[in-house]
Amino acid sequence: MRDNQIQEAMAILSEAVRKWPTPAVTIVATQDHDPFKVLVSCILSLRTRDQTTAEASARLFGLADTPERLSRLSVARIEEAIYPVGFYRVKAEQILEIARQLTEEHAGRVPSELDELLKFKGVGRKTANLVLTLGFGKAGICVDIHVHRICNRWGYVVTRTPEQTETALRKKLPSEYWIVINDLLVGFGQNQCTPVSPRCSSCPLYQLCDRVRVGKAR
Repeated sequence: MRDNQIQEAMAILSEAVRKWPTPAVTIVATQDHDPFKVLVSCILSLRTRDQTTAEASARLFGLADTPERLSRLSVARIEEAIYPVGFYRVKAEQILEIARQLTEEHAGRVPSELDELLKFKGVGRKTANLVLTLGFGKAGICVDIHVHRICNRWGYVVTRTPEQTETALRKKLPSEYWIVINDLLVGFGQNQCTPVSPRCSSCPLYQLCDRVRVGKAR
């Protein structure tokens, strides 16, 4: 994919994703516009299916929907609420620690700066950028496995890690697509441009894609 084709690709994707489910974290952000809920649901979503993430988020926020309230729960209670998300025991401890830190050190408010978010245990660049973009509406590029894989498969970037992909996209992706690219490529990556055997024959971006390292395809 040439640099000047990205606008066309984004326009096509914006239409294509309408037929696929909205990512669970995006639904949480749209419903409540609460950076804390975005942060927690994003942690829950790591290595977890969207439906499981949505159900676990709903159960947990039904018990406690602020850092102060959540900080008063036990680890066991949080585990019970979020099961069966992936690594639920580890995530329960992480979420409780974050809630306590927010309550004690940040007056119960989620920081709106990338460097501050990265100080929390279990919060990497993907999660931090998602909180900034979906929770605060600030400029940022959330690069998960789908964004990293697909941008390289397109030939739009040539990188080895998600961190390198984020850096490359910050240099070349028009700023109007920074916030939306994650939502677009998550749906696209889960339903069309899958990691193994992507659905190339029915892909609306077939003519724009370089299909880098695509072996077997459908």
